[in-house]
Amino acid sequence: MDAIVMYLAKINRITYSMRFLLLLLLPVMSFAQSLPSHAYGDKRHPPVIFLHGGPGSNSINFESTTAQLLADQGFYVITYDRRGEGRASGMAAQYTFQQSFDDLNAIMREYHLPKATVIGFSFGGIVATLFADKYPEKVQSLVLVSALVDVQATYSTIIESCSDIYRKRKDSAGLQDLAALQKLDRGSQEFRRGCFRQASRNGFFATPHRDSAAVEIYKRLDTDTLYQQYAAKSNDAPVSGFWQNEHYSMINNIPVLQRLKKSGMPIFAIYGKDDGLFSVKQIAELERITGAKNARLAYFDHAAHYLYNDQQQSFLHAFSLWKAKGGLTAR
Repeated sequence: MDAIVMYLAKINRITYSMRFLLLLLLPVMSFAQSLPSHAYGDKRHPPVIFLHGGPGSNSINFESTTAQLLADQGFYVITYDRRGEGRASGMAAQYTFQQSFDDLNAIMREYHLPKATVIGFSFGGIVATLFADKYPEKVQSLVLVSALVDVQATYSTIIESCSDIYRKRKDSAGLQDLAALQKLDRGSQEFRRGCFRQASRNGFFATPHRDSAAVEIYKRLDTDTLYQQYAAKSNDAPVSGFWQNEHYSMINNIPVLQRLKKSGMPIFAIYGKDDGLFSVKQIAELERITGAKNARLAYFDHAAHYLYNDQQQSFLHAFSLWKAKGGLTAR
């Protein structure tokens, strides 16, 4: 009987210890919750991590059309959704750049990547550039794809382009809307929303000159029920969160890119000529940073914001060319 009592007491002590240990580990387990991510290609190939746009978007578009094809060019492609966005919208998020950096570092640990090329698409370009500046030892090279760089310059481009359109149309209502928009605080959410409403209204995100390949890609997306399910999900919390915490509407990453270039980090850029968010002047500024056009900056005809769909083969060719020249594989 004494042996049984001693055994039960021992079990009770072990159970208590396990409960205590579990309580200690709960915060760690919660923090370590995995972000939804996907890998494409051979992990022995040069790693590339795609950072989606937004805030409030996801990687489903790139995954549905281009990720596997890029892997077929000899890359190990990783995609994921940021915390609190897209398929990770159920995860508690602070909506800060530092948390975005921490999660990207966690993705790299999960896939055992000490260093990777980072693709920053649209708003993801801001995150990617700032990550490269803070953790240069982890970035093989930086690739900006339709990436926001000087956000206020993009707002000005939208307003100037819309103004030209409305004047040519003799659209007095459109000009009045622009006049009201320009009275707002340029750092406010209202101003940001107003600029992007104007851009959408005037077709700045889509090329009017889709070739047959692009038409087929968008046709597939239109009939892909899974893609439509995720693409239709919108979440305004990331927009408000990042604006409140990081004031990203006032960000100008040109000095950051210049600093990265001076440090020796390879910087590449791909933009579409029909993307109404970027002026020729902005592209010329990026050309001075990256190097000669066609060497490290690709500027595609008949392509807008989602240029990896609009000119998919040209997009893939640019990566293959840069890889062949060693820009994406050695530093």
